[in-house]
Amino acid sequence: MLIKQIFLGQNIIAGGGDTTMVPLTWAISLLVNNPQVLKKAVNELDTKIGKQRVVSEEDISNLVYIQAIVKETLRLYPVGPLSGPRLFTEDCTIAGYHIPKGTRLIPNFWKIQTDPKNWPEPFEFKPERFLTTHKDVDLKGRHFQFLPFSSGRRSCPGLAFGLQLVQFTLASFLHAFEISNPSSAPIDMTESFGITNVKATPLNVLIKPRLSSELYG
Repeated sequence: MLIKQIFLGQNIIAGGGDTTMVPLTWAISLLVNNPQVLKKAVNELDTKIGKQRVVSEEDISNLVYIQAIVKETLRLYPVGPLSGPRLFTEDCTIAGYHIPKGTRLIPNFWKIQTDPKNWPEPFEFKPERFLTTHKDVDLKGRHFQFLPFSSGRRSCPGLAFGLQLVQFTLASFLHAFEISNPSSAPIDMTESFGITNVKATPLNVLIKPRLSSELYG
């Protein structure tokens, strides 16, 4: 039993590291490159939280713009841009293409999530779309145009925890620190090649405390 527990713990740490770090890195990069979105996020935090306390987990449900930022980040830069392989158990015809039984298919989530048929201006960072035109599109696999955590029985088992952690960490960071670009050039958004969609170059930003010093203890 101990070996199983150790193995499970290792999987959680290995699987949870990239899936938290990757979207946070992309989100901060996008916000620095889009200061108007960053300003709206900070305004929401100052309005809903204020500066007399830090963000708590209970606040996340009220931070709808922060939630939209996380969704839009996962749409543009999914942690896993490709799904695990799926095996067809019977012959199938999809959109005029015949797929014989036994075929292995690897869905391309990134392509699906940037398809202009479903996402107007697909490469623009617009969190507002998840509060207006796409407000009913969730990320739990029920809407096939948005599958950052896959879908069905093979979807990410850590979806709820991972999403909550990313939202809470991003909200806490933006609330506690003013962030800016140390360079006159935009943040490099080049992606690397791998199982997880890691940013190819390190993210360098300047941070400045926004709250009173006693809140950082």
